[in-house]
Amino acid sequence: MSDRLNRIYTRSGDKGTTGLADGRRVEKYHPRIEALGDIDELNSSLGVLIAELGPDDTLHSFLPGLQHDLFDLGGELAMVDVQYWVLDDAAISALEQQLDSLNAELPALREFILPGGNRVSALCQQSRSLCRRAERRLVELAQLESVNPHALGYINRLSDLLFVCARVLARRGDGQEVYWQARNKR
Repeated sequence: MSDRLNRIYTRSGDKGTTGLADGRRVEKYHPRIEALGDIDELNSSLGVLIAELGPDDTLHSFLPGLQHDLFDLGGELAMVDVQYWVLDDAAISALEQQLDSLNAELPALREFILPGGNRVSALCQQSRSLCRRAERRLVELAQLESVNPHALGYINRLSDLLFVCARVLARRGDGQEVYWQARNKR
């Protein structure tokens, strides 16, 4: 391993800019940096969820892989005008297969669901909402600059998968999903 990461601080961002992979500096509020930040925040929230689940949980078989995909996506976003994309149709298909497999075990959804039921389900819903924000940032960035077209589909499908995971988690043990009720019916 190189010495590249031995020194954490560089002072190069002290004036409000940050470096992209090509060496170009942009403002820390640039849409590309906003998208990178939201992907990073989503990845961090997935890390918390995974830590809460533990290594023997059935969802642990694929959730860490999602973190690696998100890290890859962050790398893609850091490389402007580079057409080397890790996320592709196969990555989206893998999400869809996992989604279909988990969803097949759940009853049909007839009501809106609120985040909750138990801690891990609420954490998963929090990751889902962060995923939706990251998706909005990616859409915004794609209007301005080149973005992997598969990234938008991947992030959209990931939020669906996280929703289904939250449903699975809410039903664990003696838990149950929390259904929204209109104000006049509470």
